[in-house]
Amino acid sequence: MADIIAAIYDDHDWFRRQFFLLDEARTPEQLAAVWEPLASRLDAHAQAEEEIFYPELLRLGKEDPAEETDDAIGDHNSIRDAVRDSRSAEVGSEEWWAAVTKAREENGEHLEEEEREGMADFLRQAPLELRHELGLKWEEFHTTHWGGAGVDDSDKDPQDYIEANS
Repeated sequence: MADIIAAIYDDHDWFRRQFFLLDEARTPEQLAAVWEPLASRLDAHAQAEEEIFYPELLRLGKEDPAEETDDAIGDHNSIRDAVRDSRSAEVGSEEWWAAVTKAREENGEHLEEEEREGMADFLRQAPLELRHELGLKWEEFHTTHWGGAGVDDSDKDPQDYIEANS
């Protein structure tokens, strides 16, 4: 059975493991081989959450879902900005490492907060059937946007997003 919470958490786990792999890479080629798929998936993950998960959290959440969503969109923007910065720098350079480190830090804080708050609230509120339906939408999104194809990596205004999705 598909489950949106399990799918999101699987991505979170994958992100953590990929950042550890990045620590082990030594050459620019190795760094790029780990970073490019990771960067693309960070962008895709943010868009998938914004299209699939957060509208439902806003609808069903009981523990200040607007605040959680505002934080998440802001976090996604910070991660997207760092990914963009990395792509404008030479792989392995100080500028590149600064951007990658910023993405890692922003992402780590986001994952921890999301798992502790938004995802936990959603688990308490959402019926299993909805979690399954959203899990299937998540899989469809990632199939359609394989490798980052067609992903919108532009920043979103958190308040505009909340108003449009509430």
